Amino acid sequence: MFENYPWTCETLKSSLEMEDTRDSLAKKEFVDVCVRDPQLHKESFWHMYMDYDICLHTNSMCFCKKRSSVRRRYKEFVWLRQRLQDNALLIQLPKLPPANPFFSLSNACHVTQRMQGLQMFLEEVLQMPLLLSDSCLHLFLQTQLSVGSIDACIQGRTRYTVAQAIQCSAACPRLPLEENKSYCDSDCESTASSGLGVSVGPPTPSETSPDCGSPAHRFLSTPTQPEAFKCWSSSHENQQDMRS
Repeated sequence: MFENYPWTCETLKSSLEMEDTRDSLAKKEFVDVCVRDPQLHKESFWHMYMDYDICLHTNSMCFCKKRSSVRRRYKEFVWLRQRLQDNALLIQLPKLPPANPFFSLSNACHVTQRMQGLQMFLEEVLQMPLLLSDSCLHLFLQTQLSVGSIDACIQGRTRYTVAQAIQCSAACPRLPLEENKSYCDSDCESTASSGLGVSVGPPTPSETSPDCGSPAHRFLSTPTQPEAFKCWSSSHENQQDMRS
C-alpha cells in the first residue's frame, strides 16, 4: 500500500520520536524552591530574629513529600552548609550570602538581598545529585526539626527515623527538640524594632504570601502542635506491648 510513498515510514518514525521526546520532557524531574515571607520573632525585649518560609515543590523520587513549607533562619542555613560540606568533602558548595555585622532587620534592602541569596544557595544545592541523598538536606527542607534535633535523628538518638520524621511532619509540624541550647547565632540579627512591613510572631493558618512566579509556590503556614509525633509514638508503644 505504501510502496509508492517511500517517505511514509521515515515520516512516521520521526513523528513517533517527537512524541517520545515530548513525553520524556513532560515526565522530566524538577525541584522548585522558593524562599519568601520574612517574619520577625521576639526572643527578648532587645533581641529579635528573622526567619523565612522555604517552599518546595517537586516530582523527584528523591523526596518523600512533593510539597512542603518550613521556616528557617539564617544561622540554620549556615549549619546546613557546614553539614553538607562535612558529608561531601570533594564537592565545592555554593556560598551563602555573607554574614554582615551591620545587618539590620529594619532595612528592607538587607532583608531582600539575604532572602534572594538564600534562595540561590538552595537552588544550586538542589542541582547537585550527590547532595540529594543527604538526610540533613531532607530534614532541613521538609521538617520543622531544630538543627540539634536533626543531628540527633541522623545519629539515631531519637525514637523516630529520618523517613518517619518527614512523613509525620505534615501532621506534627514541631517534633520534640533535643537541641543544644548553647547553639549561638552566626550573624548579628538583633534589633529593638523593625520598619519592615512583616509580622512579628509565628504564622497562622490564614496567612498567605504572594506567589514566587508560579502557582506551585502557593502555601499556607501551619500552626505548632504541642503533642508532636503522637501518630508514630502510639504505634511504637503498641509494638512494644506485643513483644512483652
